[in-house]
Amino acid sequence: MNDIPKLQEAICKLHGCESSHLESISVVETFQGQTVWEGTVELFKLVAHPKALRCYAWNHTKDEGGEKFYAVLELPPVDSAKRAVQVAIVAESKKAKP
Repeated sequence: MNDIPKLQEAICKLHGCESSHLESISVVETFQGQTVWEGTVELFKLVAHPKALRCYAWNHTKDEGGEKFYAVLELPPVDSAKRAVQVAIVAESKKAKP
């Protein structure tokens, strides 16, 4: 379960604006028949962001402990919770490559 206040704090830190929670969306992302991510993405309305009206956010517990927060703005190509997760997965895989 996502911690809404912590996600709002992450949105503020990453994108410099306040937010209000709109809804929770279940997402299952698969690749070649395998589930690569499954969880709940929270949708937030942004207050006074210069470009985006909404943001998709979720957290993930790291294997080594601690949490990682994701806050993906609803800007093209992101138009859904599923697409936000896809964009985050691609970004993470690019970081992991040497």
